[in-house]
Amino acid sequence: MTDCRWCVSDRADPIGVALADRHYNRQKIGSAQFVPPGRNLCFVTQDGKAVWTTSWPFAEYVKHAWAGAWVNSIFRNEGAGLSSELILEAIAATRWTWEPPDLGMITFVDAGKVRHKRDPGRCYRKAGFHHVGFTKGGLWAFQMLPDEMPDALMPIGAQAVFA
Repeated sequence: MTDCRWCVSDRADPIGVALADRHYNRQKIGSAQFVPPGRNLCFVTQDGKAVWTTSWPFAEYVKHAWAGAWVNSIFRNEGAGLSSELILEAIAATRWTWEPPDLGMITFVDAGKVRHKRDPGRCYRKAGFHHVGFTKGGLWAFQMLPDEMPDALMPIGAQAVFA
């Protein structure tokens, strides 16, 4: 990876909101924000065709088995490029700001609400995630550990720090 397609954004970015409104996990369509409360990094692609959020909930507030991990709380790609490549770039952009936790990153897929494919979470698998179980509600859980993550990559609009 050399150039990052992700731009620094925020939880109320109108482009992100519009893309999130078309994602199956959107809880309140039309809401001004599309990100859960707490620590997060939001990105949209330069062409406005994809959105990504890395959330980092405090472990004491998490009810799933991967408390302490980064959570990819939304990823929607409407033609910004190959999804598996965008996922890797978003993880690299996240690493630009944060050091990964021991549990790495987790994402959850509702197999009943995504386009039927050979295997749920296909784009995450192609990016290097591993199926690690299910939530109590039946969502597929996929994880990428820190040593499997790409190197940090500065997203567009980030501030570089020089020593």
